[in-house]
Amino acid sequence: MSSMRPAAVVVLAAGEGTRMKSATPKVLHDLCGRSLVGHVVAAAGELEPHALVAVVGHARERVAGHLAEVAPEVRTAVQYEQNGTGHAVRVALDELAGGGSAADAVAGTVLVTCGDTPLLTAATLRALASAHEADGNAVTVLTAEVPDATGYGRIIRGTDGAVTAIVEHKDADESQRAVREINSGVFAFDGRLLAEALGKLSTDNSQGEEYLTDVLGILRAEGHRVGAALAADHREIAGINNRVQLAQARRTMNDRLLELAMLAGVTVVDPASTWIDVTVTVERDAVVHPGTQLLGTTHLAEGCEVGPNSRLTDTRVGQAATVDNTVAKGAEIGAEATVGPFAYLRPGSRLGTSGKIGAFVETKNAAIGDGSKVPHLSYVGDATIGDHTNIGAASVFVNYDGERKHHTTIGSHCRTGSDNMFIAPVNVADGAYTAAGSVITQDVPAGALAVARAHQRNVEGWVARRRPDSAAARAAAEADTAQPPAEAGTDTTVA
Repeated sequence: MSSMRPAAVVVLAAGEGTRMKSATPKVLHDLCGRSLVGHVVAAAGELEPHALVAVVGHARERVAGHLAEVAPEVRTAVQYEQNGTGHAVRVALDELAGGGSAADAVAGTVLVTCGDTPLLTAATLRALASAHEADGNAVTVLTAEVPDATGYGRIIRGTDGAVTAIVEHKDADESQRAVREINSGVFAFDGRLLAEALGKLSTDNSQGEEYLTDVLGILRAEGHRVGAALAADHREIAGINNRVQLAQARRTMNDRLLELAMLAGVTVVDPASTWIDVTVTVERDAVVHPGTQLLGTTHLAEGCEVGPNSRLTDTRVGQAATVDNTVAKGAEIGAEATVGPFAYLRPGSRLGTSGKIGAFVETKNAAIGDGSKVPHLSYVGDATIGDHTNIGAASVFVNYDGERKHHTTIGSHCRTGSDNMFIAPVNVADGAYTAAGSVITQDVPAGALAVARAHQRNVEGWVARRRPDSAAARAAAEADTAQPPAEAGTDTTVA
């Protein structure tokens, strides 16, 4: 089997991760739209291995359930007791063997990686497998040169470049501590030799565990070559053990994603304040302003403009649309439409081509047609609005009776007045108008004007009688004094 198709990739994801200080298993913490282990299996999956298995242990039901949801091709092997990394790999090979010979099940290259290394790329794993096969190694260690190697195991090489030892920091002498090449914990093995060496591991150590790194010594002692492949970017091998490292990895991943977007023709005005998930897609000539978060399966079409200060989740923005200071989730925004500022689009909101959702507008489960506008200060929920309709300011679609949601339909080319209440279920047909201040409780026929408001009644002198010492009373008295007397013969009666 060539390096393009490894025999297997084993992902070690059984640890508890106590330093995260979290009720969530470490490998399930989110990083740019994927779990830590989700990033690892996604990178491994790009190599199209013949088998991909994750070893689970702590919170195994949650981790296995998550993997079944996001990567159903991944098999899981349970390490019921965390007896070391060597034991974990042996559990994985037993799962792949299915009761048969582990050596036969993994004849070829086997990659072993960790579930808490989300920055590791498929390109680096592929390069590791290729170097392993090209050099004819029994095992190849993925290494990296780091600015500060304190605390890491040092890679000691011979004159031929082969790895002669991995020396832990505490055991290293002065010359060894000067070495900046460190062990990543990621390996490529000859599968048959790995299976045989795992059966020779000892627990004769301070932790009483089977260490995978001991396999290197076993294979070397048997005369096999142990090599190393140097990662181009040391940040790829970084493991996540606490929230500080999680934040650092998130920044690195985010920078990587934004760089790819910018190189593809996207303008990101301020990468430092812009955040993007790995599942987001953005077309060229889109512009992303500062303070914007693009999450989930959000898609930005060519030439659209988003931000500043917008958070879009699972939202599609059409070509040349603009979205300003907006929160949207599960929404669709049509081409050349405008949204915001300070709009809230909840799931099921769909705005047509050249439509408008303006300032301080909230929508939910609402289809708003091409060229239609909800300019300001309104709530549109459980509604269908046709094309080229204008909804007046401060309108509310009253959709909930305390038990059930009801639907409102506004037709095309309608003009509804400001401060309208549409009491669902109700239908306003095409071309109809509604008067400002109306409470619409009955259907409005096409082309009709609906007026649904009480007659105004002015109670003269009410302020002077009920609030005699108020500023309002004094202002009213001054206004009466300043008013010129009516000319003789003038009729002041209001019809």
